[in-house]
Amino acid sequence: MKFMKIGTRPDIFYTEEATSRTVISDIPSDIVIKINNISYFLHKLQFPLLPRCGLLQRLCADSTDSSIVTIELHDIPGGGEAFELCAKFCYGITINLSAHNFVSAFCAAKFLQMNEVVEKGNFALKLDTFFNSCILEGWKDSIVTLQTTAKLIEWSENYGIIRRCIDSIVEKVLTPPSKVSWSYTYTRPGFSKHQQSVPRDWWTEDISDLDIHLFRYVITAIRSTFMLQPQLIGEALHVYALRWLPDTTKIRSLAESSVSQTDETIEKQKRILETIVSMIPGDRGSVSVSFLLRLLSFGNFLGASSLIKTELTKRACLQLEEATVNDLVFPSHSSSDQHFYDVELVLAVLESFLVQWRRQSPAPTDNNELKKSIRKVAKLIDSYLQVIARDANMPVSKLVTLVEALPDVARKSHDDLYKAINIYLKEHPDMSKADKKDVCRILDCQKLSPEVRAHAIKNERLPLRTVVQILFFEQEKGSRPPENKMPLQELIRRKHTPSPEDDLAKLELGPNEQSRGAEGTRKTAAPQSSIVIDEQRTKKPDKKIMRGEIDEAGSEKGREFREQGNSGTKVDTKKIIPKGSARER
Repeated sequence: MKFMKIGTRPDIFYTEEATSRTVISDIPSDIVIKINNISYFLHKLQFPLLPRCGLLQRLCADSTDSSIVTIELHDIPGGGEAFELCAKFCYGITINLSAHNFVSAFCAAKFLQMNEVVEKGNFALKLDTFFNSCILEGWKDSIVTLQTTAKLIEWSENYGIIRRCIDSIVEKVLTPPSKVSWSYTYTRPGFSKHQQSVPRDWWTEDISDLDIHLFRYVITAIRSTFMLQPQLIGEALHVYALRWLPDTTKIRSLAESSVSQTDETIEKQKRILETIVSMIPGDRGSVSVSFLLRLLSFGNFLGASSLIKTELTKRACLQLEEATVNDLVFPSHSSSDQHFYDVELVLAVLESFLVQWRRQSPAPTDNNELKKSIRKVAKLIDSYLQVIARDANMPVSKLVTLVEALPDVARKSHDDLYKAINIYLKEHPDMSKADKKDVCRILDCQKLSPEVRAHAIKNERLPLRTVVQILFFEQEKGSRPPENKMPLQELIRRKHTPSPEDDLAKLELGPNEQSRGAEGTRKTAAPQSSIVIDEQRTKKPDKKIMRGEIDEAGSEKGREFREQGNSGTKVDTKKIIPKGSARER
């Protein structure tokens, strides 16, 4: 930071009362300057105050030399502090000028008409020289000066301070990194200024200190040159958002925010969000999908306009393939949602992606690139499902809606989907039978790998209907070699008899799943011709209940399976579940 010192005399201004400032002198004051609540008792001619201030000369033109003149200057830019700098210059008192007080001093000097027409070497000229030779030559000096114009925006625009500061900043931003020799702020992890070359985005952190309207001026000026890549503009927007917008991944709702959100603060943040969105370059990839999703989450948090959220959704869907699971994990900001994760945000982006995906070709499923694209997104969504499935308050409907949003062609395999369903069943042990059937009906056993099917057969969390479907597919489609094909009854029995070759640890289903897998598998083997209907019962079975459950598996399922079987295979459901031989635990 550069400074300029003017004057040699010691400071003779002092506060006489709470509302008055005067000068230590043997000569009584004959002019009173009132600025807001402060009165300055000064001298007209004994010290060169009037000779250097053209405005005061005109205001005192009708007064006599002996009379005391009172002048009100409530509208002087910079207030009393700026006027005092000008008065001290007239008295020859030492003052220190820098980028922090230049704007107020310069605007006040211009207001008081302390120019060369009134007197040679006047205050305005000295300030202008300091501005051109020191402030505009420095990087941080230009930014600090531009930032101080926020309090005197109209005066600064009229006197050309804003334009000249922006021109200086843009000129330095466009300088090749190899020629950057001035100090700058760059606090990225792992970066050392002494060991590495200057990064291309070295300037982004320093300009993020500006108010949003000044920041917009700078970014607009940089973009108008067409000399920087859109990704650098996007990075500057990203850094600014991190500087001024809160981290929504740590905030559940406005009521839970650790920082009190006043209406003024919320409106200011909305303006920042809208300005950032309006400045995002149209080039795809100019900003990351993670940044777009974060802005969308913040829009939901603030209650931004539907126009802003729609724009962000459209931009995010175009880059959804580049997203990771962590990019999708945001808390729900709706007070009506008891679940933690913002599933609606992900669903909105996914639906927008599917609209664009279908528009790219009349038959997108016949296009290998489009098929590859949607399968990548499906894998991302299935991984996201495994995360939200751990939420104890996540309703079945949210999970099913997100799964069914994707077409069948999107999932070549249902292994990841099975993992998500298994996690959901484990985290929601009190689910009703209807909900279990609802969440399991989205699973296609024909798209499960042999390892996953082996796990599912022994998975006691799955409904019986789903297990029987997998068992039937095992036998009908020959997942084992024909010469070793096992009877369906034996496959059903093995659901409750774990064997070393079907160890659950072979299938990775998430944290702690390997250790918990054995706990969920009963050790008692059932007779070869029976199915365990309800393992929680230990009393003598109720024939009516048993008959009803047998009918469900033996009639409805048997009829469904006979329709699915090939012409050379017959399945006798009475042999699968002989009447009177089934028992309950």
